[in-house]
Amino acid sequence: MRKFGLIGYPLGHSFSKEYFTEKFITEHISDCSYENYPLKNLNEFLELVVSDGELCGLNITIPYKSEIIRFLDLIEPEADEIGAVNVIKIRRSDGPIKLYGYNSDATGIRETLLPFIGDNVMNALVLGTGGSSRAVCHVLKKFGLKVNLVSRERKPGTLVYSDINSEIIDRTQLIINTTPLGMFPNTDSKPDINYKRLNSNHILFDLVYNPELTSFLSMGMERGCTIISGIKMLHSQAEKSWEIWNNDSL
Repeated sequence: MRKFGLIGYPLGHSFSKEYFTEKFITEHISDCSYENYPLKNLNEFLELVVSDGELCGLNITIPYKSEIIRFLDLIEPEADEIGAVNVIKIRRSDGPIKLYGYNSDATGIRETLLPFIGDNVMNALVLGTGGSSRAVCHVLKKFGLKVNLVSRERKPGTLVYSDINSEIIDRTQLIINTTPLGMFPNTDSKPDINYKRLNSNHILFDLVYNPELTSFLSMGMERGCTIISGIKMLHSQAEKSWEIWNNDSL
């Protein structure tokens, strides 16, 4: 049996196990399983990898996408440039176990946003500064957009939420939530921006996919915004993960 899984904490919000379990059934893949591994401390990671010889690959989610890098033997160039990893391939042979890191978030973000990025989209606000935010910023800059990062705490090169005035919102076309705000079970929470300034010229993209319609997206929909759920990104990055785990050339 080949085993795959997800590490992070907490994992009650995640659809990854459901997605891959359904994939294995639908595609008649009988020799694979996918499990959740909620690790309260990332120091438990190596013990997990060593103790289960059938474990072939892992997805990484909040809050370990950047911290996991210190355990890896090799990291692909794009993941290295982003500074975050959400896919690990575990290579086992007669020698030591080798851990290779990749970033399929960038693929999911790119494929999700591509239909919405036209000449009229020039400026983006990215809410949050974690591992997913790094992948988002990487993709947006490749698209040629000007990106403003927003954090709860003031840091060099970032705004705080109180900085987001009407002028900034009016000149921004794309607003992306990369924070866990709105994620199940805290579905009433949302980023602290002035939703009254939103209109049909704005595109709102939420990386949260559980629920599919978050409070952030719901507020935007009420104001006539184009809204993009994180569910397409989930599917896209999951399929990229599967490709990485099963392609010997990667």
